[in-house]
Amino acid sequence: MRVVCIGAGFGGLALGIRLQARGYSVTLIDKQSTPGGHAAQLKKAGYTFDMGPSLITAPALLEELFALAGEKLENHLRLIALDPFYRVYFYDGSFIDYTGDSERMKAQIAALSPGEERAYEAFMAHARAFYEAVITEGLGARPFTWAELWRFLPKALRLRALTPTYNLAASYFKDERLRFIFSFHPLFIGGDPFRAPAVYQMIPYLEKSGGVWYALGGMHAVAQALARLFQRLGGTLLLGTEAQEILVKQGKAFAVRTPAGEIPADIVVSNADFLHTVTQLYPKPYRWTPFRQKLMSYSMSAFLLYIGVRRQYPERLPHHTIALGPRYKGLVKDIFRRKVLAEDFSLYLHAPTRTEEAMAPPGGESLYALSPVPNLQSRINWQIEAPRYTEKILGFLEQKVGLTGLSSHIDVLEVFTPEDFLRQRNCMWGAAWGPEPVLWQTAVLRPPNRSRRIPNMFFVGAGTHPGAGVPGVLLSAIATEKALTAAYPLPQPLAVV
Repeated sequence: MRVVCIGAGFGGLALGIRLQARGYSVTLIDKQSTPGGHAAQLKKAGYTFDMGPSLITAPALLEELFALAGEKLENHLRLIALDPFYRVYFYDGSFIDYTGDSERMKAQIAALSPGEERAYEAFMAHARAFYEAVITEGLGARPFTWAELWRFLPKALRLRALTPTYNLAASYFKDERLRFIFSFHPLFIGGDPFRAPAVYQMIPYLEKSGGVWYALGGMHAVAQALARLFQRLGGTLLLGTEAQEILVKQGKAFAVRTPAGEIPADIVVSNADFLHTVTQLYPKPYRWTPFRQKLMSYSMSAFLLYIGVRRQYPERLPHHTIALGPRYKGLVKDIFRRKVLAEDFSLYLHAPTRTEEAMAPPGGESLYALSPVPNLQSRINWQIEAPRYTEKILGFLEQKVGLTGLSSHIDVLEVFTPEDFLRQRNCMWGAAWGPEPVLWQTAVLRPPNRSRRIPNMFFVGAGTHPGAGVPGVLLSAIATEKALTAAYPLPQPLAVV
C-alpha cells in the first residue's frame, strides 16, 4: 500500500519509519534540500548552529524507532545528558540551575525563597500524575476520541488538568520567580502559560524522569540518522520536492502533485503545517473557509539570532540558558493576545560549544538566541524591525546576561524572523509551533490524526494530537500510525495449509 507523506520533519520521519517497518511503501517528500524540518542546520565560517529544537527529552521514543529496524540508537547517535538542564537568569540577577536532582533543586529553592522548597515534591507528584496519564497510560500516543475524553474527564477534573498552567504553579509557590520556573514549559511548545491547560505540567516530570539530552552533532544529526534509518528500511526520500496540491477524486486522495509530476498514493499524510495543508494543499472544494480559519488560534512565533563569537563565556552560559526580562504575564499577553512587539523580552539561549567544542572554531562560541514574538497576525514589518530588535538583543546579552565584549567579537550574525518561518517552512502566520495549545485546541478538540473530510488523508506532527515539541511530535507518529493502520490494514498473507 503506497503512502505519500508531505514533510520530512521529525513527525514525517518517525511515521515513515513506523509504516515502512510494518510493510507499507512510504515516500517522504520535502521542499528543503535536507531532512528535519525545523531541525535544520546552519554552517558558516566554521560555526555550526541548530536552527530549531536543541534538546532531547524522552529518548526512549527515539530508541523505539531504531528498535523497529532491529537497530540500537547508540550505534547511530551519541546522546549526552545535560546537567543542569538549563540555567534561568531572573531580571534581578538571581538564577537557578534547573536540574532533575531533587535535593539540589530544593536547596536552590530554599536559598531563593526560604520555606518554599517544601512545595517542590508536592508539585512534582502532581506533574507525575499528568505524565502517567499522557505517557504511561498512552493518551498522547493514540488517536483521541470523544469517548476517550469522557473516560479521562473525571480524572482530569480531579487533577485540575483544565486549569491554566500558571494557576497550578501559583497554587504551590508564592515567589514569582518560582511560579515562572514551574509554569513556563508551555512556551517550549508555543503555548501561553496563562491559558494552556495544566495537563502540560507533565513536561517538568518528563524532563526529571527521562533527563534532558544533547545529541553530538546537534539535532540535525538526529534528523539525518532517522532519514538514513527510513531509507535502510526501503523508504523513498525525495528532497527538494515541494508538494503543490493533494489530488482528490471521488472523495479520496489519489496523488500528490509536485513540480516534477504527480506521485500516486493510496494514502496521503501531511507533516506540513496544518493550516497550510487545509488552505493551500487541499483542492479548492475541500479547503477551509476564511471563517473556519479565523476560529483557530495559532501559536506565537520566534525571532532568532545565530551568533558566531570568537570567544567563550563558560562562566555565564551553560548549554541552555533562559534569560528573563522584567515582565512575565504582561510580556506573554503582548505576544499572544495584544500581538505587539514589546520593548522588553526574554531569551532562550543555546550554547552547544559548552558540550561539543567542534560546533565552533577553537575558542569560539556558536550561540543561538531565541526571543518569543507575536506571529504575523500582528502585521509587524520585520524588514524594518529586525535590525533594531537585533541590536536590542545584543545589548541585553552584554549588559544583563554578562556576555562582555560580545558585539566586538562577532564573526557570524544571521537572523531568522517570523517571515522566514512563513516563506521557508510554510508555517501559517509564521507560527512555528502550529495551533496554539489552549484548552479548546487540545486532545479531541485539536486537529485530528485522521482527516474528517478525506478518509485516506492523515496528519502527523505539531499540528495534530498530541501537539508540538519533539516528544509530542514523536508521539503523534504513534497515534497517526494507529489511526492509519486501523483504517487501512495491510492484507494478511494466506495461511499455508
